[in-house]
Amino acid sequence: FYARLGQRAIHMLTTRMSSGLLYEADMRLRPNGNSGPLVPSLSMFEKYQDKDAWVWEHQALIRARAVAGDPAVIERFDRARHRILTAQRDPVELRAEVVSMREKMRASLDKSAGDEFHIKQGVGGIVDIEFMVQYAVLRWAHEFPDLTEWTDNARLLERLAQHNLMPGKSAEQLWNAYQVYRNVAHRRALQELGSVVPAAELSEERSMVSDIWRDVMTG
Repeated sequence: FYARLGQRAIHMLTTRMSSGLLYEADMRLRPNGNSGPLVPSLSMFEKYQDKDAWVWEHQALIRARAVAGDPAVIERFDRARHRILTAQRDPVELRAEVVSMREKMRASLDKSAGDEFHIKQGVGGIVDIEFMVQYAVLRWAHEFPDLTEWTDNARLLERLAQHNLMPGKSAEQLWNAYQVYRNVAHRRALQELGSVVPAAELSEERSMVSDIWRDVMTG
């Protein structure tokens, strides 16, 4: 029943509208990829997260939240998510894993070239900000469990600043840059222009984010 329900949900999500695809749902990203069950049990989900999940999957779990369903199931999911995210991790190993995954993503997805800057995947772009936030949450959540309360970058950066977990005013600067990037990206999306802009257009934000990346991720 749940497998059929999941298939139906995917069908609705990926409906092609007159203006394009409604949502992209890549089911290869589920545990065990295409070979895994479409709808795992909560116990299977917890076992996978504890034993087999990669760091990038724990990064994704930071953004995960239940939006509908049985309150008892949501409560159990929230407890599992909190427990997994607050597990203590080796900070050096964690940072290396996050940086390695970022480099792999950039190599395959960054459309920057010459004097052009890809707002999302380029060096100093949106994903660099998101990865720094996710690294900080995984790095510090065992000491500051309230970092698991939120899933959005705005409130996560605010919480990181409250706990002085980002150098100087980095959290505020990253949030300001993130808003600029998203505003530009949204306007361009509405105009069907894509996310690649002249590098000079966002040079100040790009340079600032790159500097903070060096401080946080390679310092």
